[in-house]
Amino acid sequence: MGCSSCSTSKDGQPRGCKNNGTCGTDGCNKLTVFDWLSNMSLPGGERPFEFVEVRFKNSRKEFFKNGEHLSLSIGDIVATEAQSGHDIGMVTLTGELVRIQMKRKKEDFTVEGFPKVYRKATQRDIDIWQKCRDREEEIKKRSREMAIILKLQMKISDVEFQGDGSKATFYYTAEERVDFRQLIKDMAKAFGIRIEMRQIGYRQEAQRLGGIGSCGRELCCSTWLSDFRSVSTAAARYQQLSLNPQKLAGQCGKLKCCLNYELDVYLDALKDFPSPDTKLLTEKGLAFCQKTDIFKELLWFSYKDEPANWHVLKKDQVNEILEKNKGKEKVPSLEMFAVEQHVDTEKVVFENVVGQDSLTRFDKPKGNRNRNRNKKRNRNNQGRNKNHQNKAKNNNNRKRRKNNA
Repeated sequence: MGCSSCSTSKDGQPRGCKNNGTCGTDGCNKLTVFDWLSNMSLPGGERPFEFVEVRFKNSRKEFFKNGEHLSLSIGDIVATEAQSGHDIGMVTLTGELVRIQMKRKKEDFTVEGFPKVYRKATQRDIDIWQKCRDREEEIKKRSREMAIILKLQMKISDVEFQGDGSKATFYYTAEERVDFRQLIKDMAKAFGIRIEMRQIGYRQEAQRLGGIGSCGRELCCSTWLSDFRSVSTAAARYQQLSLNPQKLAGQCGKLKCCLNYELDVYLDALKDFPSPDTKLLTEKGLAFCQKTDIFKELLWFSYKDEPANWHVLKKDQVNEILEKNKGKEKVPSLEMFAVEQHVDTEKVVFENVVGQDSLTRFDKPKGNRNRNRNKKRNRNNQGRNKNHQNKAKNNNNRKRRKNNA
């Protein structure tokens, strides 16, 4: 749900607010928090919580103390305290929800020396901040060139300026430890600012850069995902996915975060489900599990001597056979328990939204094609005959004129 400035322009192209992720008028922010307590008034004698949440470039959020008791609301641009100078950010949350967020992130608001909000940003502060933001792409390009010249095994993925323009933080990724002391000297001399280098992981890099995933939607890490849980190949095994790195890896090169979304459902379904390594003892021979379907609760087994002949059994039937095998009792055969699968041939397997199954419905029939070809041929033949007739007439007229002369 975007703001009013996210409508289309005159030529039909999306206009947007041109704030590059710092819009504060509605829900088009990255990692926006909805203040569901905004319409509720505080009890009598209670003061508003004096801390606010401020968001800077991309997903960096920090908490600041509103010691001056400024009247702040979501979307206000404020000047905040920094290690040296001040920084410019946007207020993303106020009131009691900030207390809940600080508790969740284990931030102690009773500690002395908590960074403060200086003031609401003036137009001069915003102009300086915007000029610094405009320089980021150029400086990022030049810093990458410097790193290549120095042959450093690192990738500078993003640059973030402090609000007053006195400092820039360079975010980079690297496989190993990098000695960038000479790089810092060269950049400080070229740009005339203080430099801070901060190493981030590949998931954090994808979060800052953003992009479109294989599902066709924006990356979860760049829109709403705030914590990165570890993803292992066991999540793919539980969901019976093929261990193909090209399909399981995201744009960051790591396993996709969405593999964890449905993992709990699969784990609950597998609690009373037989293991894929299950072996059944029958009088006909030893049977191995070839395939499982968790949602339909079906398992496919085949004999050791007949691996191509599969028999479908229900989960309860397999558990029943396993109980008998524990008592050293063999069942006669799998055919006694096999489930017959009926395929409904009358049911339409695929039907599009229009209700038409033919993919060549817009093509012309072959009969019409042949007719059109014959018409073209007849027209061409008629034209050729007329040309021959006209030539013959002209030749006859010439001969007559010569004879008369």
